[in-house]
Amino acid sequence: MTVVEDRPATAETPPPRRGNPLWALLRNSWRQLTSMRTALILLFLLAVAAVPGSIFPQRSVNRENVAEYFTANPELAPVLDRFFAFDVYASPWFAAIYLLLFTSLIGCVLPRLRDHIRALTTVPPDAPKRLERLPHHVGGERRPEDPAAAVAEIAKLLRRRRFRTRLRETPEGWTVSAEKGFLKETGNLLFHVAMLAVLVGVGFGQWYGWHGNRLLVEGTDQGFCNIVTQHDESVLGPRVDAGDLPDFCLRLTEFDATFQTTGVPKSFRATVDVSEDGGKRYRPETFTVNDPLRLDGANVYLLGQGYAPVLRYTDRFGAQQTKPVPFLPTDGMLTSEGVVQFPDVNIDPATGKRDPALQMGFEGVFLPTGGTDGSAVSQFPAENNPVLYLAAYRGDLGLDTGRPGSVYALDRDRIADGDLKKVSGERPYVLRPGEKWTLDDGTTLEFVGTRRFATISIRHDPTQGVMLAGAVLGLAGLMLSLSVHRRRVWFRVLPADPEAAGGSVVEAGGLPRTDYSGFGEEFAALTRHIKEGKS
Repeated sequence: MTVVEDRPATAETPPPRRGNPLWALLRNSWRQLTSMRTALILLFLLAVAAVPGSIFPQRSVNRENVAEYFTANPELAPVLDRFFAFDVYASPWFAAIYLLLFTSLIGCVLPRLRDHIRALTTVPPDAPKRLERLPHHVGGERRPEDPAAAVAEIAKLLRRRRFRTRLRETPEGWTVSAEKGFLKETGNLLFHVAMLAVLVGVGFGQWYGWHGNRLLVEGTDQGFCNIVTQHDESVLGPRVDAGDLPDFCLRLTEFDATFQTTGVPKSFRATVDVSEDGGKRYRPETFTVNDPLRLDGANVYLLGQGYAPVLRYTDRFGAQQTKPVPFLPTDGMLTSEGVVQFPDVNIDPATGKRDPALQMGFEGVFLPTGGTDGSAVSQFPAENNPVLYLAAYRGDLGLDTGRPGSVYALDRDRIADGDLKKVSGERPYVLRPGEKWTLDDGTTLEFVGTRRFATISIRHDPTQGVMLAGAVLGLAGLMLSLSVHRRRVWFRVLPADPEAAGGSVVEAGGLPRTDYSGFGEEFAALTRHIKEGKS
């Protein structure tokens, strides 16, 4: 036994080098981050992190729903807001998971892509010396051809079955190495690249995309142009300015809806006049729920529909104002609630002054098909028996204060303070189309009729093509990864015993590179066909 003395370091024997601990920490952290296990964990965390976005209302989708949640949960909502529960997809923790997953996928894909390219350019290895040790083996098959002709025929048959083959001559005879199934790893890489494409699409779509919602009432006098101030709600990406929005205008000319006997919607169709030159020329277009209106720079989607009662108010001086006012549906039968406000009425023609205490507001319920029992619930979503239940309020509506408020509800604080007083009695007044209501001061309100309205969403996502390509690549890669199996086969062709009048002896072995239960049958069929000389 040799004994090695532990000598102190000298000039001839320098001390052993120690690795940099910081560099080792960074290297190990990178390896952990780019491992497949970490990528799967981050993908799972991203899915879990997106769950609050479907539970709590999001400011980027509907700010009014967020405000209602704060009103209903005054103690819980501020706590949740600190953790970005109402801005999940813009939160730092969601962005951190997103970026870590993006980095992990890049770290997974690049080395595997390098290895896959190397495998594609590397010839199949030579046959092992002892083929009988492989999981699948056939030996002693005799062929009448000499070894060179037999090995050429074997290689030809393998190439017809799309095997990559390599012939080698050895001192004993010939070998054929064949490999197949590289598309499995190609599918894996395609799937990972597709995930990267989707992540890139989502990120850049948030930066350079925008969307807005608008409730559009039927009629040429209710037009809409695509500017931020005319959107009911709008969200612009960080890289988008208000001036970047495409220039077009819409007018809802007709809205058709059909329903089943149970009241379930059957079809919606909106017909609009579209102008993309600043309102100079209009052209008719039609779109439905699953068939959006595609314009240059934006798509218009049909989200919902409802009714807008048309009301005409005549004040004490005989001046009239007519308004179509959307009432928002509250159930599947389109029982709808809404508010009609007339702030610019009862103006003295002698002085031209308006008394704020004489402003009028009406709130109530509209039923497309009213029942015979007098209940304020619609029986069917189509307009078979329209009924309007209204309550009248007179006073200061609070529209001149500059405070934001809902156009679908009266200010309850003003009603509580007495600034708005109810003047219609305890029970709501019932109106049908064409009927008129005379109030206590001689003013009248007439139910002229109804118009339809459509709720539309205008969206622009510059990465839709990237997302579509990512989805297609991901599906194709997943199918390749699940259906293709990598395997190798080898054939050794040796000269037959000279006493057997020439010929050759063929030995074969096979090895599945991945879990493939059907390889045994494939190997048996392959060797049988080669023995019989079939392609």
